[in-house]
Amino acid sequence: MRIALYPGSFDPVTFGHLDIIERSAKIFDRLFVGVLVNSVKTPLFSMEERVRMISVLIKGLKNVEVRSFSGLTVDYARSLGATVIVRGLRAVTDFEYELQLAQTNKVMAADIDTVFLTTNLKYSYLSSSTVKEIASYGGDIRPFVPENVIREIHRKLGTDFIAE
Repeated sequence: MRIALYPGSFDPVTFGHLDIIERSAKIFDRLFVGVLVNSVKTPLFSMEERVRMISVLIKGLKNVEVRSFSGLTVDYARSLGATVIVRGLRAVTDFEYELQLAQTNKVMAADIDTVFLTTNLKYSYLSSSTVKEIASYGGDIRPFVPENVIREIHRKLGTDFIAE
């Protein structure tokens, strides 16, 4: 059985993340979406809120499960029986960071490979940080995140929800 882990902070989950999740679910027998605490970032959402939002969105994908974790990604991957870590790439700037991370992981866990999936071109510019910034100024974030996530973002920020 091919088991993979797609780790990330997902704060918030975007259409770009969902694209990677859906495509990975077709490649691997089992996919774990690992919501992690990124010590470098201050999240808008708690880990529990992020897990809940993603769980709602992937409920139709029977081979995908969302869980939270802390610590080293390779250690968590091993605990799940995963032999692959999935990472999404938007641009060349992502590649340099992701390659360094993948190589470091390979040194720590020679039995775990990293697979890079390039994001769908229509999401290549998209980041969670950009979504949060647009929302904080009252901008329309409908092209970037699902409706349940839009509601949660506006609830957290105390801004108005734009719906049509």
